[in-house]
Amino acid sequence: MAEDMKTKIKSYKPAPFDSRLSNQNQTGNCWQNYLNFHHWEKAMAVTGGDVSMCKWYPCVYKSRRPISWVSAWDDHPAGGTFPGKI
Repeated sequence: MAEDMKTKIKSYKPAPFDSRLSNQNQTGNCWQNYLNFHHWEKAMAVTGGDVSMCKWYPCVYKSRRPISWVSAWDDHPAGGTFPGKI
């Protein structure tokens, strides 16, 4: 277990800088990457593309925000109350 964690730490890469979004408050960055992930995943499912290419976005938005926010966002589309357009 400890070796697995050491491997993860060595291979960890933080999300890259996005010049479109503020460098101080990363809420917009997280939100945009969350939406991008769902748009990309939906497009790949429709066209029959490789959905595994979408895995970069969750790494970015999960590194920018608390996981509790992300889990709350995941609950909203199922209930039909999600404020973004997916």
